[in-house]
Amino acid sequence: MAISPGRDAAFSSQKSALSESPRTKKFPLTEEELFYMNCRAAYLTVFKSSLENIISKEQLYLALQHAGRNPSQKTINKYWTPQTAKLNFDDFCIILRKEKPTSKSELLKSFKQLDVNDDGSILHTDLYKLLTKRGEKMSREEVNAIISLADVNADGKFDYIKFCKLYMTTIEQCLKTTVEKLEVDSQLKRQQFGSHTEGSPERDPSPVPKPSPRIIRKTDQETFSNKGDTRSSLMATTRKFKTSVSFTIIMGANSNRNSKLTEPNSIKEWQCVQSKGCFFLEEDGEIISHQYRMQIAQRSMVYLTIKPLNLSQVEGKPSPWISVDTALYILKENESQANLQLMCFTELRNREVFGWTGELGPGIYWLIPSTTGCRLKKEIKPITEEAQLVYRDETGELSLTKEFRSTLLDIFEVIDLDGNGLLSLEEYNFFELRTSGEKCDEDAWAVCRDNFDTKKNELTRQGFMDLNLMEANDREGDPRDLWVTLHSMGYNKALELTEACPFIIDIYADKCKPRIKAVHMEACSGQLEKAICKSVLNKGEARVMDGYENIIVHTYKRDTWITSVIENKSDNKVIIHINNELSKNCVNNRGLNIFAVEVASKSTMVCQHVMPLNERQEWIYHCVYSLVS
Repeated sequence: MAISPGRDAAFSSQKSALSESPRTKKFPLTEEELFYMNCRAAYLTVFKSSLENIISKEQLYLALQHAGRNPSQKTINKYWTPQTAKLNFDDFCIILRKEKPTSKSELLKSFKQLDVNDDGSILHTDLYKLLTKRGEKMSREEVNAIISLADVNADGKFDYIKFCKLYMTTIEQCLKTTVEKLEVDSQLKRQQFGSHTEGSPERDPSPVPKPSPRIIRKTDQETFSNKGDTRSSLMATTRKFKTSVSFTIIMGANSNRNSKLTEPNSIKEWQCVQSKGCFFLEEDGEIISHQYRMQIAQRSMVYLTIKPLNLSQVEGKPSPWISVDTALYILKENESQANLQLMCFTELRNREVFGWTGELGPGIYWLIPSTTGCRLKKEIKPITEEAQLVYRDETGELSLTKEFRSTLLDIFEVIDLDGNGLLSLEEYNFFELRTSGEKCDEDAWAVCRDNFDTKKNELTRQGFMDLNLMEANDREGDPRDLWVTLHSMGYNKALELTEACPFIIDIYADKCKPRIKAVHMEACSGQLEKAICKSVLNKGEARVMDGYENIIVHTYKRDTWITSVIENKSDNKVIIHINNELSKNCVNNRGLNIFAVEVASKSTMVCQHVMPLNERQEWIYHCVYSLVS
């Protein structure tokens, strides 16, 4: 059935825009052809080809907006039910036939119902009540965005007559721009659009598309209230994308690829130091880790590596966190700790080992470990049975269970940073700060040394075990304090290390023996964020937002993961909408396919890290970055 131009105001407004086309001068388009051109233009604003499917509510909403519609959430839910997996181009055309654009007269009529004084305006207080309390509720921030529109607000009133005019002009301009883009782009004109191929104008009009069975249809179309349409029209004025830029990167399977990292030939003659550390996952998802100060006495060739620490006692069965990615950023201290210069980072890989080889001059360096957060995430699987930590033997004495003793030995290995089999006061205090938030002073350490097994003023493994047994006895077998310690160290109720990843750092130098010392345990932000941003800006691919030269998206591809950084050189903060829905076999550190970030003026920020779900298979990174107005 042909669309009636009188009924579809936005649609009919396209006739004048299209009449100037060389094609339409010779062969005027029928209303049916004009309808499909609008459908195709809107679809190809969101997708590269109309052979691609709509796979989310967000994509459906965006495509309908580009087609001049302003769907309410109720309308979206009508076509995207819990059973819907995807919609094709033909489905989209059917939806557009059913969902007519709101005309100016309909919009005015709905506003008039709220105009108590019949003066063409609505008090801001009434607008707040309506939009935040009824129907599809809007937030106060969204309503504030509406009443801050200077052209339609004055003296505490919202001028809905001016708004309706502004709204219809915006919709018509959006449609016009969308169709002009299709007309100009000859490549798009030659594409296959669903079951409709654009060809010679002498051909018969395209047949009515056959819907896919994925749309749940009703015999009688639902009628939606004007209030709902009004609300979605208002919301649309505050949620528009100004411009977008996209990246597509196809990565091969890495199962047999060990990339480029090789030890120097003479490394056996170099001097070596080693330190352990750990990434810990906080309740809010933030990751903290040890940070180190390294001193090099004279200019040397240096080989640095970082890798997850394997604590498994079973040969051939590595620890489950071995797949967690690790990296190390090396910053040189210039005059003060606050003035750090990024020198290098471990971008080369051999299996789970990441490393760097190069020359470093004499001086003080800071080593900041990093993990993307793609693999080290909050655990979601439920634990049905809690592990037993203590028991009483035949004599009634309290003892540690075999499982708990094994866990404590692993914890000892993690907190024994220098790997000498003993815990110094400094090493033990990293453990204390992590589990209790307090330090052990020299006097308390002397008491510890008098009551537990020590060697050279350092706590032995047996002393560490006895210390935990004493804590259990102090609570008369109540394990709650023991569990606090275990949870702080990343263990779940089944004594599995799921929210931490211990690692080990090796440093080799050919001219002198490096010195390394753990000095902090801090969040992976601040200096690390700056270092990551700088490394991506130096080595990544940069794309400028069309029409906004001060907003740049940088993407850096490694063998194992991809990092994107947003640079905002403008004087105002910006909001960037990120869509990863068309990526394949990917996981990102934010845990969402669609999200938005706010970037402060004159700043850079790490937007996301993306890794393959399965490294043995090809993975495709496809991300669209849109500037939100």
